[in-house]
Amino acid sequence: MVRNKIKAIFHPERFQGWTRKQQYFEGWYFKIVNAAETHAFAFIPGIAMNGENEKHAFIQVLDGKKLTARYFKFEHNSFIPNSEKFEITIHNNFFSEKEVHINLPNLKADLQFAGNVPWPNKWYSPGIMGPYTFLPLMECYHGIVSMDHAISGQIEVNGEIVDFTNGRGYIEKDWGKSFPSAYIWLQSNHFSQPGISVKVSVAKIPYLSYSFVGFIAGVWLGDRLIQFTTYNRSSLLKSVIDTGKVELFMQNKNYRLEILVRREKATALASPILGLMDGRIEESMNALLEVKLTDRKSGKTILNDKGRNTGLEVAGKIEEIMIP
Repeated sequence: MVRNKIKAIFHPERFQGWTRKQQYFEGWYFKIVNAAETHAFAFIPGIAMNGENEKHAFIQVLDGKKLTARYFKFEHNSFIPNSEKFEITIHNNFFSEKEVHINLPNLKADLQFAGNVPWPNKWYSPGIMGPYTFLPLMECYHGIVSMDHAISGQIEVNGEIVDFTNGRGYIEKDWGKSFPSAYIWLQSNHFSQPGISVKVSVAKIPYLSYSFVGFIAGVWLGDRLIQFTTYNRSSLLKSVIDTGKVELFMQNKNYRLEILVRREKATALASPILGLMDGRIEESMNALLEVKLTDRKSGKTILNDKGRNTGLEVAGKIEEIMIP
């Protein structure tokens, strides 16, 4: 178990909870949108525990177009992770970075992924958490499995078979004790041309006796990833949230990123509190994202586009992360 845990640190996409027995959750988020953009799902498999008698595996399903969510609960020992790569089995359901096979009541899925775009992973900076990966006792850790990829296969839901071939997907994950007390999360990879993906998170991060506002953003432009993170000396210049929109401005040494998201109707999902999925958050998969990326030295606009099918969560005491 300890050996598996040490190996997993340098591969954030893999299961991280090998030695954990209480107050721990780990979940992966698979965003699935068909080519016609008429169907959008999020599949969230994971495990939650708060002691030997309080632990279970789960698969959460969000239908982003119908604004419905279902939570399927399983015995904890049905959760079987692979120690050598990102693969997990829950009962007769299978999830990996390359394929998903789901067999649930009124929902069957057989999907394959190709052309995955992982977040850069270096031994001294594993994945999107960078050097924070090595800090123990953080409330929540985060990982990007794929910023963007193509989908093939189909989903059968309530007897209707939907072809997802040539659709687009995205995969990320979280693990730890609880979600932050306040955070914004957004993601889209549906822009005016394929090969563009934007992901942004801003959160109140507690650590030991103090806390700070942390942020992570990535803009994938088909051949390069531009990063804005707390640990690479980027700055969060503006963070404004109201009932209708979210505005975020940030910059690093070379680029300035401006984000505006129009909020839409959201669906309630289960979220972790001290290891168990007892909390509730609201997520939309229909928000509209406006993004502008500018080269600070030349003033040239690198990207000025709108992202459809944007996943958006705004949760908690948002005044804790507001920067006017």
